[in-house]
Amino acid sequence: MPNVDLRSGTWLNRPAGVKAERDRLVVTTEAGTDFWRHTHYGFIRDTGHFLGFDVGPSFSAEIRICAHYETLYDQAGLMLRAAPELWVKAGVEFSDGCPRLAVVVTDHRSDWSLSGAPNELSDLRLRMTLKDEALRIQASTDHRTWTLLRLTPFASHGRPLRVGPMCCTPERAGLDVELSDLSIGPANTADLHDTSGIAANTTQID
Repeated sequence: MPNVDLRSGTWLNRPAGVKAERDRLVVTTEAGTDFWRHTHYGFIRDTGHFLGFDVGPSFSAEIRICAHYETLYDQAGLMLRAAPELWVKAGVEFSDGCPRLAVVVTDHRSDWSLSGAPNELSDLRLRMTLKDEALRIQASTDHRTWTLLRLTPFASHGRPLRVGPMCCTPERAGLDVELSDLSIGPANTADLHDTSGIAANTTQID
């Protein structure tokens, strides 16, 4: 898939600390930033940092995320967004004393799922694939084996879609996140249980 120029996206809540190059973005998060709606906590937060790129109803997006997560709810990853009340974020989130793979699916109200994580998540590749209103979320620590994190319905109901990197720190400021190699292209057609994550008509890139 072709790499996207990270200087060309549209910011929601642009942080003061941003260094943008074509293939690399370094972000320092601001305090009290988050994405969440209602569930359990009762509040709505739409203050996280998100750099969005326009996509259609069928696509795959991949990104590399490097960060050292240390404080409760430190997080970075990919977001797919149709509206303030309709979005999905996925990536790494610090919870219960360690970084974990996390997904939040929001349709007016947010849910939250955490996965048992590999020992090292400071360097992670993440992929979102949307096709036929089904969103597949996968992660890889070696760019060879892709673990399925979530398969969820996602319908934009005709609203424009944006996908791209997100990060936030609800409990502090100052998480440094390096986001690189964002690529967006046609929906990956690999079988759901194919952990190589490579469609028959694509080539593995190291």
